[in-house]
Amino acid sequence: MTIAEQTDERAGRTGEGASLAELDRLSIEARRLILQSIHTAGAGHVGGPLSCADLLVNLYFDRLRVDPANPGWPERDRCILSKGHSSIALYAVLALRGFLPVAELATFDAADSRLQGHPDMTALPGLDMSTGSLGQGLSPGVGMALGARLRGLPFRTWVIVGDGEIQEGQIWEAAFTAARLGLDTLCAIVDYNRLPQFGWPDPGGFTRTEPVDDPTGKFRAFGWHAVECDGHDHAAIRAAFDAAEAHPGQPTCIVAHTVKGKGISFAEGDYLWHAKVPTASDLELAGTELDARLAGIGGEAGVGQGEDA
Repeated sequence: MTIAEQTDERAGRTGEGASLAELDRLSIEARRLILQSIHTAGAGHVGGPLSCADLLVNLYFDRLRVDPANPGWPERDRCILSKGHSSIALYAVLALRGFLPVAELATFDAADSRLQGHPDMTALPGLDMSTGSLGQGLSPGVGMALGARLRGLPFRTWVIVGDGEIQEGQIWEAAFTAARLGLDTLCAIVDYNRLPQFGWPDPGGFTRTEPVDDPTGKFRAFGWHAVECDGHDHAAIRAAFDAAEAHPGQPTCIVAHTVKGKGISFAEGDYLWHAKVPTASDLELAGTELDARLAGIGGEAGVGQGEDA
């Protein structure tokens, strides 16, 4: 059975976990779709989407209570991709999960597409927030978590933030408020790849130092429960998500240690791939690498290409 067929089978189910091998396969296919979509569009971001792909796969296939057939379900868990420039990663995972056809990814960033360069919740069902203005995704997450409490609804709210955007003051205003209110159904996930597009200015140009040092300590200082994990290890991600759900009385921050461009040898750790379009030869090389990894876990090479989910 192909991953697209497996996705069809899962499309109407909620709250069911996936095996670690299945999560690994889905991560590989998500990376393939990310690169294909950006290549087709001739625009987009590569490094950031690849660094958060495993986090999104783990959320949508192992954690979130969602229903692709009913994306507006009031009791669904909420997920906000605050680092909205990485939208293609979210679209790829939503497609694999059954929220939209995989073939629609070929329209990414087109003028009349539902899949804009930054997520537009008014255009695509399944999106919980329009994002892209950096630093503004955690605040609506606080509002959603508070709304769940006031309305007596059981959903949890998950917000993926970039390590560059947490330089924004609004993030820390939201962090203060969430801790003050004891919003323990809120979890912020920091995609800590340590490689922003520009870095800090200095007389020679821009440094490539870590955008924010010790985010774990900083969130703890604001009154959050904070844990760390390997953001590319599905077992570690699952354990961190379990820890977030089990901790009462405080919001949780998960600092996920990631690699920008993860999974593609020529993009890993290279800031130039923050927003660079893969050529046909880049796509071929990446496909070969992904096929090898897929074969290593018993998957089918090239699954999902051109198929609908």
